[in-house]
Amino acid sequence: MARTSAQYVCQECGAAQPKWSGRCDACGAWNTLIEEAPAETAPKGLGGKRGRAIDFAPLDGPTTPTPRRVTGIGEFDRVTGGGLVAGSALLVGGDPGIGKSTLLLQVVAALAGEARCAYVSGEEAIDQIRLRAGRLGLTGASVVLAAATSVRDIAAALDAADGPDVVVVDSIQTLYVDTLDLAPGTVAQVRTSAQELIRLAKRRGFVVMMVGHVTKEGMIAGPRVLEHMVDTVLYFEGERSHQFRILRAVKNRFGATDEIGVFEMTDGGLVQVANPSALFLAEREGEVADACVFAGMEGSRPVLVEIQSLIAPSALATPRRAVVGWDSGRLAMILAVLEARCGVAMGGADVFLNVAGGLRIGEPAADLAVAAALVSAESGRPLPAETVVFGEIGLGGEVRAVARADARLKEAAKLGFTRAIVPTRPGGAASSSFAAEIQVAEVAHVAELLALLHEPAVDRPQAWRAGRG
Repeated sequence: MARTSAQYVCQECGAAQPKWSGRCDACGAWNTLIEEAPAETAPKGLGGKRGRAIDFAPLDGPTTPTPRRVTGIGEFDRVTGGGLVAGSALLVGGDPGIGKSTLLLQVVAALAGEARCAYVSGEEAIDQIRLRAGRLGLTGASVVLAAATSVRDIAAALDAADGPDVVVVDSIQTLYVDTLDLAPGTVAQVRTSAQELIRLAKRRGFVVMMVGHVTKEGMIAGPRVLEHMVDTVLYFEGERSHQFRILRAVKNRFGATDEIGVFEMTDGGLVQVANPSALFLAEREGEVADACVFAGMEGSRPVLVEIQSLIAPSALATPRRAVVGWDSGRLAMILAVLEARCGVAMGGADVFLNVAGGLRIGEPAADLAVAAALVSAESGRPLPAETVVFGEIGLGGEVRAVARADARLKEAAKLGFTRAIVPTRPGGAASSSFAAEIQVAEVAHVAELLALLHEPAVDRPQAWRAGRG
């Protein structure tokens, strides 16, 4: 019988190599290869034994509505698609100290009145969890606690007729399966531990919510297959310097993706924010140069945020481009379009862009708002008061229409905005059903935006021109 040799598995991507090297050939990460014993020899074929034929069902057969457990925490229920589904598995990731354990403890405490809830921690002792519950005012909730890391022991406690209906595992990287001679947190241990818990949850019908550590790049640590195994993947985001947190769904088999829930971190725990636009614009002043209000969409929810810009003379050979909360590549594109199509040269200046409040914007509809903020900073002229802007910009300088324009304008009108700069609707369609409440100015090209903002003649300092000198 051929001797089986060990293999080296990357802890970032899960790729296997026959020998150790300092750098993974698959993902390029350094010092991530760890020796692991090979699994059992894979079968060489099915042989002559015939399997049992599976049954197929028609596509248009009868279906039953999926029952859900509503937590009563509106922002959490929104992100999960209306509540927790029995037998489902959720993975919650986020930076250390962002509030993952606090959020899940509040969720199980909210469900404790109508379901049997258990909180299993592999990182904290029971007394530590009780101290947190005391700070949050949740000591009266009927939630059972356990401190364990062995998957065999956890499965034995959960696989019972009177077992819990909702289980929190904090965190999946601390668990281990004793049949694998590997340390907790390795690719094989994380994959096998999650697989055992998910299989048990679907067989017994309870909800399992697992906390996942993240890498320095912000991705959930361990094999990427872990995100494919679970039903829902949630990321808990936010800046520690800000008081609010954002729960974002990036995968959901029972609801919409890209949905967000907004929470505010207080001394008594996380408090849901019903109107995040008002929170993001709470400290906004009236007419301020260098800033523009963007009407965006996060899932099915319209959100208004302030985009701030700053243009300063550069003393460096290569001017700086610093972006917080947006894509730096799109900023470079907007700057190139403004210079090539409109003659607004900012190549020799330092450009800084910030999304106020710590929210990260991913949709291209923010292009026009970014361009408006940059033009306002370059000219020193503020935008008209109470104005929102949205629209996508092409490389030719054209402004393209975006989805859900009416919902964006409705949210702006609700918050007291009276003007909007939007893309021209194709086919000459009406601007919006809310035109009576908001004065809508349509632009088809970035040059029309500059004319609308009364861009002054070319009278900029020499240091701001394209190329230093």
